[in-house]
Amino acid sequence: MGGMSWLISTIYDRFMARSELAGRDTWRRELLSGLTGEVLEVGAGTGLNLRHYPATLDRLVLSEPDRHMRGKLRARLAAERCTGAEVSSAAADALPYPDASFDAVVSTLVLCSVRDLAAALREMKRVLRPAGRLVFLEHVAAEGRPARLRWQRRLEPAWKRIAGNCHLARDTGRAIREAGFEIEREERESMRDSMPIVKESIRGVARKPA
Repeated sequence: MGGMSWLISTIYDRFMARSELAGRDTWRRELLSGLTGEVLEVGAGTGLNLRHYPATLDRLVLSEPDRHMRGKLRARLAAERCTGAEVSSAAADALPYPDASFDAVVSTLVLCSVRDLAAALREMKRVLRPAGRLVFLEHVAAEGRPARLRWQRRLEPAWKRIAGNCHLARDTGRAIREAGFEIEREERESMRDSMPIVKESIRGVARKPA
């Protein structure tokens, strides 16, 4: 996967650009602008969320296990002179932080590709403080569109191989609930200017019980 990982990191921002301009960048800002305290972002990628974090955060940890993506992330941090953020290579399902370390965990377009979704959500919940927030933006299975869902399931085996283990038909909203989070708000909407197989999305905030 080394060569594929390098290719994905190289084209990622260009591949995402149209859908970011069409509204996803606004979704990021709405989700992140009100965060406070100590925040962990899992799967930070190339750093597309970076400019939406409040400057008043007490701590910002950006975790990205892929070394090519992490290189792009460090380059963006340097270009934008963001010296306060910490960069980590930790994977979402094996976070090296003590219990109750963070006020919020951020996951944007990450949970589709983790190898063990339930384990990743358990880890996110573990490192959150009581009443801490999981902020999420994910593409998901097109449950309300049977024809599109069939195509997602049909294409998923090949798509995972070329797109960094990205699953097209995960029911991530259900998985968040099954992990024991309480949904504070959730919106389901089509991502404009995206490929049909990744258009269906959910975004919102879930809380760890107090």
